[in-house]
This record gives sequence, C-alpha cells and structure tokens, in this order.
Amino acid sequence: FVVPFESLHLNCSPILVHLSRDFSPLSWSEYFEAMEDVEVENDNAKDISFTHGPVLLLLHGGGHSALSWAVFTAVIYNRINCRVVAMDLRAHGDTKVKNSDDLSAETMAKDIGKVVEALYGENPPPIMMIGHSMGGAIAVHTAAANHVPSLLGLCVIDVVEGTAMDALNSMQNFLRSRPKTFKSVENAIEWSVKSGQIRNVESARVSMGGQVKKCEEPLNSPGVSKSISDGIIEEEEEEEEEGESNHKRKKEDDQEVKETLYTWQIDLSKTEKYWEGWFSGLSALFLSCPVPKLLLLAGVDRLDKDLTIGQMQGKFQMQVLPQCGHAVHEDAPEKVADALASFMVRHKFTEFKEGFLW
Repeated sequence: FVVPFESLHLNCSPILVHLSRDFSPLSWSEYFEAMEDVEVENDNAKDISFTHGPVLLLLHGGGHSALSWAVFTAVIYNRINCRVVAMDLRAHGDTKVKNSDDLSAETMAKDIGKVVEALYGENPPPIMMIGHSMGGAIAVHTAAANHVPSLLGLCVIDVVEGTAMDALNSMQNFLRSRPKTFKSVENAIEWSVKSGQIRNVESARVSMGGQVKKCEEPLNSPGVSKSISDGIIEEEEEEEEEGESNHKRKKEDDQEVKETLYTWQIDLSKTEKYWEGWFSGLSALFLSCPVPKLLLLAGVDRLDKDLTIGQMQGKFQMQVLPQCGHAVHEDAPEKVADALASFMVRHKFTEFKEGFLW
C-alpha cells in the first residue's frame, strides 16, 4: 500500500510498502501433546491425561476439525489448570465411522458420550464442554441428554437458535459461493484469511489442514472448478521467467492438467436434512441444562427472544466479543480464553496457573 508523506508529517516522497504474509501450514504438534485414535466400541478405557484439572472437551463447527481449537488450546493451557481434549466429530477431520452420513443431533450427541466413556471409563473427570456453531448445538444436545454425567459447565460459542434458523435459507448459497478446489493447502489458507472466514493467520495455518483433503480429479473434470488461485483477492507477485524450455514444459503441463488439487473434507451441502434438527428448539434446551452456562457471541444482535429473557433472569452468563467473525475462538483466541478462564475460576471449577497475572 502507498503511504502519503503528508500523513506521516515527513518531508519525503511517498513510500511503497509490500507486505507478505506466510500462509504455510503449521503442524498440530505445535499446539497439542498427542493425537490419539479412540475406538468407542472398545471396552477398555484409554485415559489420555497428561496434566491435572478439569477436562475442556472442545467440539468444532461444521466443516472444521479439532485443529480449529489449536491456538485457543495453547492460550487457555497457559492460563488455568486444565486438560484439553479436542475431537474430530463424525465425518470430519480424521474420524471414521460406519455411517458417516448420519449427522443427526441425536447420533452426534451419543458420539460425545461414547468418546468420554472410551477415554475415562465409568469415572470420568470433571468436564467443561465447549462448542462452536454446529459443535455448540451438539454440546447442548449432549448436555441435555446427560451423555456426560460429570459435566461441570457448558460454553456455547456464536450459535443461537433464532439467527441459526434464519440463516438456513441462505446456507446453500453460501456453500456454493466457496471455491470447490484449491491448488494447495497454502492456497486454502490464503483464501480463508483473505475471504474473512478466519481472520487470524496463525489459526488459519493450523486449522485449514483439517478442512481440506487431496482430490485426485483433474482440474478440467466436470464438476470441478478452477483453482481459487484464479480468484485470490489480492494480486500475487509475478513469478520470474525461468527460460524458454521451462515455459514450454509448463505450457504442456497446463494442457494435460495433472496437478493434485485439494477439496473440502466434507460436503456440507449434503448435510442439509440435519440442519434444522441441530438448531430447532436449541434456546429452550440450552436454558434447561442444569449446569453453569456461558454464551460467547460475535454480536449482541444474535440473541433471540428466549435467550434475551433468560439472560435478564440470570440463567446464563453472556459476553460479546466484537470485531470477530463467526469463528470467534479462532479470530480472538486470547479473548475467548480470558472469558472462559474467568468463568471457570469464578465457579471454582479450577484455578489460575501459578505466575499467571490476570
């Protein structure tokens, strides 16, 4: 961008500044201690505890994965005494189930209970369940059905019945507006940031790897769109020419179009029949959960009538985190961690870590 010298009160010519951001993927291992496969049909409990404190059970939104919580996990772990378990919901991330097409709220809620039982057996530790968007709705269904008997509290992030139900009519249009393919994971990360889907570059660099997978279909196959590189919002730097032979070879490769592409891990458009079941009646269900509750929103306009009344009656704590997109915990992981840490310490679920200054 160009900075006029008048605005800087300097007696010099305009300055051209070129900002280059790193969109290379980051590994999950920079944020989590281990990645475990949990077999829910196995009778032997598999305790994966590495530290003490209550377990924060993190449920991601539709189309995302456990990696959505990576940066938040690093932040919250440094604030309070806790353990963190972030899971890939069915048909998402690396999770494999027999019937991946069944994404009903009832089935997904049962999944949560089965995972907790598989991890901890009949005596699970105290658990604070935290869910974003679809994951928030599933968290509410899970809590209401008492699938997690050791539940301490419930935190729902940016999902409210009224606005969610209103948004369903335009959801297919939104999904169709997204790119179908990407030339690389870096390309997907760049799109997510520049389109505003994830506003935190660090989070996008670790999260997007769980949202896309390799697609073997060639670029010019029916139903496969051109790579998003053709539609990146900001212009890329022109590459230097590498000589006539390389240019000729590239031209031949373009004609054959045999490059590996990436596409979405899950086709959310095919899950439409379950959307209403995730969100219908959610406000009443949330208010009925008999544990302390925290609702984090990107905007106060998202509150519906039932929740407005419930909030006035003190049935749950609410905090609005402005200047965030829908992926609140990715855009502002420190603000979400601060809100959650304060909530949990206030309810005596845990304590701040020694040396942490609040």
